[in-house]
Amino acid sequence: MSNKIALDWRLKQQRYRLEGEECPHCEAKIFPPRDICPECGKPAKEPHPLSGRGEVFSFTTVKSAPADFAKYTPYIVALVKLAEGPMVTAQLTDVASEDVEIGMPVEMVTRRLRDQGDEGTIIYGYKFRPLLQRG
Repeated sequence: MSNKIALDWRLKQQRYRLEGEECPHCEAKIFPPRDICPECGKPAKEPHPLSGRGEVFSFTTVKSAPADFAKYTPYIVALVKLAEGPMVTAQLTDVASEDVEIGMPVEMVTRRLRDQGDEGTIIYGYKFRPLLQRG
């Protein structure tokens, strides 16, 4: 198993479920998970599923991308403020760049991120799309 595939396997909870952590000391919601809470500086290892809902805080359209993503250009990358508080950088999908607005409600979806070169592995992970109307 290559190092890239092993890394993708270890990150699957974050990528597929948007699983973060909740600090047991100050109750801060943390994403991505880390050993130390960025709010209080104490150990934080309590898994916490995040809702996957939030709003666009900032965004840009990528027209010149790293080699692994060049065939997907242009694409939109946004800083999404999750309902629980953490900020997540992710690609937006199912929306044209001219329709994206600061404050636009979005939800997490699982989508193809890239192909793993000659190995033929498809890497999936989270992206965000405009919130579908529920009713």
